[in-house]
Amino acid sequence: MNASNILLLIIATQALFASVNLAFDDSENGLKSQNVLSKSEIIQLNGAIGPERVAFNPNGEGPYIGVADGRILKFQGSYWADFAVTSSQRENCILPFALEMEHICGRPLGLRFDTKTGELYIGDAYFGLQVVGPKGGLATPLVQKLEGKPLVFTNDIDIDDHDDVIYFTDTSTRIIRYWLKGPLEGTHDTFAELPGFPNNIRINSKGEFWVALQAIRSQLSVSNSEIENALLKLSFIAQQLDDLLSGGLLHATAIKLSKDGRVLEVLEDIEGKTLRSISEVQEKYGKLWFGSVTMPYFGTLWILSSSKEFNCSAK
Repeated sequence: MNASNILLLIIATQALFASVNLAFDDSENGLKSQNVLSKSEIIQLNGAIGPERVAFNPNGEGPYIGVADGRILKFQGSYWADFAVTSSQRENCILPFALEMEHICGRPLGLRFDTKTGELYIGDAYFGLQVVGPKGGLATPLVQKLEGKPLVFTNDIDIDDHDDVIYFTDTSTRIIRYWLKGPLEGTHDTFAELPGFPNNIRINSKGEFWVALQAIRSQLSVSNSEIENALLKLSFIAQQLDDLLSGGLLHATAIKLSKDGRVLEVLEDIEGKTLRSISEVQEKYGKLWFGSVTMPYFGTLWILSSSKEFNCSAK
């Protein structure tokens, strides 16, 4: 993916948030939310929570996920195996709910494989940009400060294979650029300053975009009554929205956008029976793969690419 496309992805995320009221008006023209995410298959993590990001290596193996105790896990078909860690200080880290340990154990949020080398680049919330080899192990720090100041909650990552450049974000609203090769190898700078906070958006093989919403107000920062009313036109009712805002049962929503930003599909788990607080949706191998900030499991849903119908049987 080249630099212009990477920037487009990030801007598209914010454009979605800014124009969601317009997009959801399409529901009056036949677009309806599909309450199908409750039929997702759950893959338990067994002793970990928060598989926020999803990645597959250049050989198609995975998924790989980063969890709240600082580990990166690889799915081996029937179990999760430790693959890498972002901190060498691992004592007392295998405690899924010990959030006070994150600054010591690390919190890998962004995961991207270099398709040329097989190396995994990691955006850790506390330790910045890191890299680990194809066999895993302890990751090596690459960028922890910018202009003398520590990175703030390093988040998503993308790699421009053509120019050998990594782009990654932090919650200071910056997109940071890091050169892998060439005369600027090993250096970094600010690529762009954004008017808001970058978040997750993933492109599929057709050039369409999947966006995950954890909870309507927390993810979209809804303050405009028109946007809120548009969202309520779907399957939300006022009481459900109140539950979200007061810490009640979290809802799961995945939105698919066209290349020009039109909402194509809205998939939900309205009651949060199976999926809640999803952070990422990735389409690969005929499935949707769902990450989560807080859940102790990973979700998948089989899809039929030729239509909007969903085949929810496990294979």
